[in-house]
Amino acid sequence: MTTSASVPAGTESAVVGTVTDRLVEANGRYAAAFGDPGMDARPVLRVAVVACMDARLDLHAALGLELGDCHTIRNAGGVVTDDVIRSLTISQRALGTSSIVLIHHTGCGLESLTEEFRHDLEMEVGQRPAWAVEAFRDVEQDVRQSMQRVRTSPFLLHTGDVRGFVFDVKTGLLREIDPA
Repeated sequence: MTTSASVPAGTESAVVGTVTDRLVEANGRYAAAFGDPGMDARPVLRVAVVACMDARLDLHAALGLELGDCHTIRNAGGVVTDDVIRSLTISQRALGTSSIVLIHHTGCGLESLTEEFRHDLEMEVGQRPAWAVEAFRDVEQDVRQSMQRVRTSPFLLHTGDVRGFVFDVKTGLLREIDPA
């Protein structure tokens, strides 16, 4: 499998500029062929997907989604933090979503971190981060915890259709997690 980051052997010297320069150039090509799709910010399927930021997760392809189908909220681990609740609240109350899908994945980097990460940062930069790492050892249990955080949030209008999954990065399959 090749990725957009793959550079054919022997052409390393042909790549000029930074990765950001490459992204901006790609945007120019995209914009040249772009046409206003004529949609607003309300997702057609009325669903918000919360997932890990891991680059191996192509959520639209894995879930059969098209542009405009969903709101996508991503962070390290796909954990439900206060900021995720903020985004879900706006998604539901201002933009009409009613379903929430939570997706963690196998081989997540948060499984190898601890809250000691914050201490190490404090020692390095002289200031303790205000945020928690939200590391976990058991991905299924963390999905359950994330579902519980969503279901008990007083800010969310729709908590009846909240489902959690673990995406297998080797097979591409989702495994649903029982909230119990």
